[in-house]
Amino acid sequence: MNDFEVNQINNLQLLWLIGLAAALLFYAARWKARARQQFATGEMLNKIFRERPLWHRAMVAIVPLVTASLLVAALLDFRWGEIQREMPQKGIEVMFLLDVSKSMLAEDVSPNRLERAKQMIADTLDEMSGDRVGLTVFAGEARQRIPMTNHYDDFKLILNEVSPDDLATGGSRLGDAIRVAANGFLAKRNDHQVVVVLTDGEDQESEPVQVAQEMFQERGVRIYTIGLGDFVQGGRVPLGENGDEGYLKFEGEQVWSKLDGKVLEEVARATQGEYIPAGTKLVKMSDFYYGFLASMEQVEFAKANFSRLEARYQWFLGPAIAALLFEMFLVVSRKKQVAN
Repeated sequence: MNDFEVNQINNLQLLWLIGLAAALLFYAARWKARARQQFATGEMLNKIFRERPLWHRAMVAIVPLVTASLLVAALLDFRWGEIQREMPQKGIEVMFLLDVSKSMLAEDVSPNRLERAKQMIADTLDEMSGDRVGLTVFAGEARQRIPMTNHYDDFKLILNEVSPDDLATGGSRLGDAIRVAANGFLAKRNDHQVVVVLTDGEDQESEPVQVAQEMFQERGVRIYTIGLGDFVQGGRVPLGENGDEGYLKFEGEQVWSKLDGKVLEEVARATQGEYIPAGTKLVKMSDFYYGFLASMEQVEFAKANFSRLEARYQWFLGPAIAALLFEMFLVVSRKKQVAN
């Protein structure tokens, strides 16, 4: 962690207003002096206008600028001095199971199925607070990509880099992936563990329904499945980005990948979960989270230690208030001098 931070650096642009105010004050003082000289000169000028002391004139010009500068400094939100705090953690554990097989590059969903699935995961994270999340990717094999964490920003950075190149074996073995995902939870059995599968439903005889039933009975893992892709016409499978290298062919014919929701529905039903046939439509993931996941019983996790830098805005706000009071004193004293 850095020892010093400026959290609201954009407020630095307010300094040009202070510079403009300083220039206007200087111009006004020059204009006032010239105007007086045109009105009267010499001893007559001193008799007509009761001149303030030099220190008083300097303070009247400087104090407002100092006050404004201190207020800008407070708005910049300077932080330094690390502090440690222990925070209780409460929520559920969600393992996202993401299909990264070649068929997920089909463009029947914009921009393609994989990118849509990644965005849906990110949208779900935006609704979470305190839940632990992990990521398992699968195709012809499966591996845990992100272990359980509640650092959502770091999770999103890694999620953005996920691609079919993460796995060497092509294909789609959903059953094997469900087992790997279930093994990624920190506790061996709990009723707060959820696997959220995002896939087009293709499977190569890996018995996903049987594995899902086993994980539910042995560990209480509930599975929600989200199906992506057109289930009528489907979409071609690009060999390269945006189909620049052509499309996948089998026996000379282009392969069209379609959403197969039957297996996904059976997997969800076997674990008392839900199947969401997203197809090619946009799904509001806030509705998914609050409709299904947020209603689950939460558990207390181990307390976590958080370190952060202490906000120091008061170091600038306090002197700014003092300078403002001093400016008011100068105005009042000037009025008394004029009255006398």
